[in-house]
Amino acid sequence: MSFKKFIAPQVAIVLILTLVKFTGVDAVLKTSINDDETNIIKYAQATRSIVANYFSDADLDEMYKVSIKEFVTHVKDSTLKIADTPVDTTFPGVNIKSITDAFTSFEKAYLYVANNTTDENMTKLTEYAIRGLFSTLDPHSVYIEPDDSERVQEEFAGKFQGIGVQFNIIQDSITVVTAISGGPSDQLGIRSGDRIVAIEDSNAVGFTNEQVLNSLRGEKGSKVKVTIVRPGVSSHLYFTIERDDIPLYTVDTSYMLDERTGYIKINRFAATTHQEFMEASKELKAQGMDRLVLDLRGNPGGYLGQAIAIAEEFFPRGTSLVSTKSKHSRFDGDYFSRKNGEFKDKPVILLVDEGAASASEIVSGALQDHDRGLIVGKRTFGKGLVQQQYELIDNSNVRVTISRYYTPSGRLIQKPFVEGGGEEYAYEIYRRNDAMSDAIEFSDEIPDSLKFKTDAGRTVYGGGGIVPDYIIPDDTSRSGYVINFAIRKRASFDYVREYLDQNGDEFRAKWENDFEKFRTDFQWEDNSINEFKASLLEKGMVITDTVNTPKFKADSLFVPIGHFEEVVWMSTGRLKAELARQVWGMKSFYPIVNDVFDETLKEAMTLLDAVDKLNALSKGEASAGVGNLKEGG
Repeated sequence: MSFKKFIAPQVAIVLILTLVKFTGVDAVLKTSINDDETNIIKYAQATRSIVANYFSDADLDEMYKVSIKEFVTHVKDSTLKIADTPVDTTFPGVNIKSITDAFTSFEKAYLYVANNTTDENMTKLTEYAIRGLFSTLDPHSVYIEPDDSERVQEEFAGKFQGIGVQFNIIQDSITVVTAISGGPSDQLGIRSGDRIVAIEDSNAVGFTNEQVLNSLRGEKGSKVKVTIVRPGVSSHLYFTIERDDIPLYTVDTSYMLDERTGYIKINRFAATTHQEFMEASKELKAQGMDRLVLDLRGNPGGYLGQAIAIAEEFFPRGTSLVSTKSKHSRFDGDYFSRKNGEFKDKPVILLVDEGAASASEIVSGALQDHDRGLIVGKRTFGKGLVQQQYELIDNSNVRVTISRYYTPSGRLIQKPFVEGGGEEYAYEIYRRNDAMSDAIEFSDEIPDSLKFKTDAGRTVYGGGGIVPDYIIPDDTSRSGYVINFAIRKRASFDYVREYLDQNGDEFRAKWENDFEKFRTDFQWEDNSINEFKASLLEKGMVITDTVNTPKFKADSLFVPIGHFEEVVWMSTGRLKAELARQVWGMKSFYPIVNDVFDETLKEAMTLLDAVDKLNALSKGEASAGVGNLKEGG
C-alpha cells in the first residue's frame, strides 16, 4: 500500500476531529496515528480555529496560499520540482472556498513533499505552514509551539509544580537567588546563596537552565533530593523536598507610600490576579490605606475576566465596564460590575505607559470613562482585541482574536494595523516621540469620529490606546549607560552574591528583621562602591579621556573620566535593590527601585489634589477640566 493510499482515508477522521475540537465537544474516540497524520490533522485544526472563531472575515484563499508559500520556502531539497505540482506557488487553477478545499489541497502538497524528499522535517514544515496561515491575520493571532505551550499555560494559570526557588547559574553552579516565600524549599530553610551541587545522585555542576528545570520541577507530591553547599558551612547539606504548587505571582509588590496611600503593582492578568490584588489590598488597609496608586506600567494584559474583576472593585454595582463585539455573536458581550467594589469610594491613581496593553487598557479605560480615577503616565499600547486559545492535536496551541472590545464610552482603543505587519506594529511604540509630544500629536490628528466623552463631559480618544489625564515624560537627562552595562553583565547580581557570601550573617543580623529601616537607612560604604567599580572594569568598562560621552564599542563600555562618579547613585541604588531581592525576595526589590528611580511615581504623588478635583467633577460639583495635555501643548 502506498503512503498516499494509506493516508487518504483519514480525511473523514480529520474533519470529524477538527469539528469537535473547536465547537466545544470532547472527542470520545482516540485513534492511533503517526506523525504525518498528526501534522495534517494539526493543519486542519488550525485552519478551522480561524474560520470558526476569528472576529472578522478571514480570506481562506489567501490564508492557504500564504501557508503553502511558507511551507515551500523552508523545504531544504533544492532539487524538488515545484512548477505544475501540488506545491506550485503560482497556484494555477487553485481557489480555496472552504475548509475542505484547504485541507485536501494541503494534504496533496504535504504528501508530494513527503513522498519526493528524504530528509525533510515534515513537522517543522507544517509549523511554517501554520505560521503562514496566521501571518494573514491581526498581529495578536499566533501559533504557539508545543514546547512553549506549557510555559504559557503556567503563566496564565498563575502557578507551576516544583520546589519553589528562583535560581541563576553562576560559574556552572546552580545558585539560589531566593526561596519563594511559603514554598517547600523555604519551609525547609533553603535560602539565598545556597549552591545546589547535586540533584538525586547526579552531579548538577554544569547543568543548563533547561536541565535544572527538568530536574527540579515535577508533579505535586513527588520528592527530589538535593545536595547544597552553603557559604560559611564546611559540610554539605542534604534536603529531600516534596514538590508542591508554586505560585507565579502577578502582583509584583504592594506597600505603603505614605500613611494613607497604598501602592500595588500588577505585572499581568492571570488566573490568580484578582485574588492576589484583594489579599494585597487587605494587608494595606490594615496599615491605614484609604487611597490607592495602581501601577499597570509594562502590563501586557491577560485574562479578560480578571481585568473585569479588578475594574469592578472601583465601581458600584451595575456600572458598565467593557463590551465585546465580533462577527460571531457568541463572543459578543456587555459586562457590568456585579457588586459594590471595595474601592468604589476611595481615591485612585492609575499609572500606565506604552507597555500597558489589552486588559490593562480595559481597566484604565473604564476608570477614565467614568471619571473614576486619574490616569497618569504615557499613552498606552493600543490593543483592543480579545484572544482565545485553542489546543491542537500535538499539545501546541493557537491563539485567535475572537472579538474587539470597547470601553464604556464606546471607544475602540485598538491602534491601526496591517495584516501580516506584526513587526512594524509591535515596534510602533518605539517610534513615538516623547510622551507629551506624542499625546499632543495623537490628539490633534485624531478624527472627530474617534473622539468620545466621559460621564462628566471630558474628551477622550479612541484608535490608539489610552491617553492619560496627566502626561509624564521620561527623564531624558539621566545617563543610563553604566547601569545598563552593569545589568547586561550581571555585575550587580554577582557583586551582591559575593557580598552576601562574605557578609551575609552579619548583614542579616542587623537588617533582616527590619526591611523598612533598611529601605531608609542602608547605604553602601566607600570600599563597597570601589569594589563594584573594579568589577565593572574587569567586565569591560573602560575609563578614558578619548571620549566625551559614554559609548559602547563591541562588548565594552567606554566612559569619560569622572562619569562613573556622576552616576554612582544609580549604581548604588540598583545594588541596594538587588540586595533587597536576594535577602527578602522580589516584592522588596520594587520599593527600592521606586525610591531611587521612579520619577513618574513621585510626580503622581503630587497629583492627589487633582484626584479630589476629578471626584468633584464626576459629582457635578466642579466644572473645570482635569489634566495637563493642553497645557503641555
